[in-house]
Amino acid sequence: MKRMKLPMYGISLAVCALLILGGCKDGEQKPANDTSTGFPRTQTLYLAGSQWGDPNSFNPLADWPAWPINDRFNLVYEPLLAYNTLSGQIEPLLGKLVGQSADSILVVLNPAAKWSDGKAVTSTDVKFVYELGKRYKSAATTHVLDYISDIKVDIIDDAGVKAEQLTFMINKAGRNNPLVAMDILQAIRIVPAHVFEPQLAKLKGLAEVLKLKMDSSPVVSGPYNLLTYSNEKIVLKRRADYWGNAALYQGKLPAPEYVIHPIYKSNDAFAIALQKGDLDASQTFIPRIWLKNKDNVKTWYDKPPYFVPGSIPMLLINTTKKPLDDRNFRRAMAYAMDYQAIKELAVSGYSPDMKPGLIMPFGIEGKFYNDASAKTSGTVFNLEESKKILAASGYKSVFKSDGTLDSMVDAKGNRVPTLYIKSPAGWSDWEAMVSIAVKGMRSAGIDVREGFVDASLYWPALPSGDFDLIMHKPAAAVTPSLPWSRFESIMSSRNWAPVGSNKMNENQGRYNNPKSSTYNPRVDDLLKLIPTLSDQAAQKAAYTELNTIFMQDQPALPLCLLPEQFYEFSTKHWTGWQNEKNPIAPPLLPWIGAATKALWQLKPVK
Repeated sequence: MKRMKLPMYGISLAVCALLILGGCKDGEQKPANDTSTGFPRTQTLYLAGSQWGDPNSFNPLADWPAWPINDRFNLVYEPLLAYNTLSGQIEPLLGKLVGQSADSILVVLNPAAKWSDGKAVTSTDVKFVYELGKRYKSAATTHVLDYISDIKVDIIDDAGVKAEQLTFMINKAGRNNPLVAMDILQAIRIVPAHVFEPQLAKLKGLAEVLKLKMDSSPVVSGPYNLLTYSNEKIVLKRRADYWGNAALYQGKLPAPEYVIHPIYKSNDAFAIALQKGDLDASQTFIPRIWLKNKDNVKTWYDKPPYFVPGSIPMLLINTTKKPLDDRNFRRAMAYAMDYQAIKELAVSGYSPDMKPGLIMPFGIEGKFYNDASAKTSGTVFNLEESKKILAASGYKSVFKSDGTLDSMVDAKGNRVPTLYIKSPAGWSDWEAMVSIAVKGMRSAGIDVREGFVDASLYWPALPSGDFDLIMHKPAAAVTPSLPWSRFESIMSSRNWAPVGSNKMNENQGRYNNPKSSTYNPRVDDLLKLIPTLSDQAAQKAAYTELNTIFMQDQPALPLCLLPEQFYEFSTKHWTGWQNEKNPIAPPLLPWIGAATKALWQLKPVK
């Protein structure tokens, strides 16, 4: 399934798709310092799954540059902190976390951190990128100001060395959300102010600076730098002078001298390359992964579910449309979801058994899950219960002479329009999930059909509300704010807007209209309250209440539990990969968050 990831800073989905598919001219683009003549296999790591189109830009200030500058990658530019999605711990990188409260987050910069031109990474660099939105409203980091009101800098003694301590003040007058503030600290990569300030002055503003490709000897802080790129691959070269080798890894260098991202056009190409050993690791969906074991292809677990769950694909429901505005109708749909068939047939058994609600019942989120509440308020696959709810609410199914479903009518005898599930055509696992969902609902007497569309139509439909039901994976990245961010993305009415007016980047199903007679203010109250809570018992009580409301109102239909990223690796050319038996890093490709440290543990197969 070809994926276009959501942009880190909230760029519209339509623009995101255009930027990814747009790009540079054919032919290899080489920075001025490129002296490459080849890539020895024992020194080269091939990773893929993030870049699908031609590289368009490597500018870290742009909304959606090419790999590895986009998303949360930290091979070239680094954030202050790294989040370990396996343990839930905040790990040090450019800085280390030394304190956090409802009012502030304290981070001490590593005095050893340096840019590739030898200059120190300082608070000036941090404040530059974090506060760029104060100077330019179009900056990709403008949203930071809603969560962090100020950054205070103090010089402290850190184990006998002078260091800068940054105090990030939670914006109490803004969103007042320490959870998202912590997300920001491990997501935003720091850039060199001494490089960008002169460019801003020379080019007279941010708009012209954003046009720079930044593809020739960029000044970076990470362990790799851009070497060369084309429409077929992006190549990074190891920096022998990376500051973190001594400061974080006892003087050791990352094992691969080169990291290459081949650019393939289909999931099949990724799967074939991984099986052949041309690719060392991938984050794409490969069905029936157990059949590839003989080809040295491995996953986190040796048996089902093979991957560590981190996200919940689901059907968002447009609650402004009839009969989807009826929560009884939505609950009837939920009872018609054959979760076992979705697990076994659509996603090759890669999902644990489903439990009701929006909270993962295990792992980092497990402490917030209330099984008793789920059993009382949640839905399970039960076609007879689905039919019972529909009948009690006055809905009747109309069948053709051959016994197949023709249509539905409501309690007043009016025909219910056929409902369509919008989903990108060609995304094989999503297509399979949709087809199974349609089969279950039609078996219950609900008139619904598949509505597969081109991705260019899918992305704009999400924020505009142009759908009956739509496949989506809200809050797909595992961050410190989960599971709060998942509830926020589905239930928040903070920016509620009618279909056809403003676009919505959260709650695209437009649940809980604040101006309606059925508005439940408790949902928004809980979404505001949870980020301010520090007591775990209080957090669980609030999450239980919010999850109960979700299960009762059913504004979306969760389908299965899948990983944040599919993490598949080959042992043909490299060993030492992290897995269940060797949990040295999270189950992600070694280019994002705390997973990057696996690069120092890999060993080439001689």
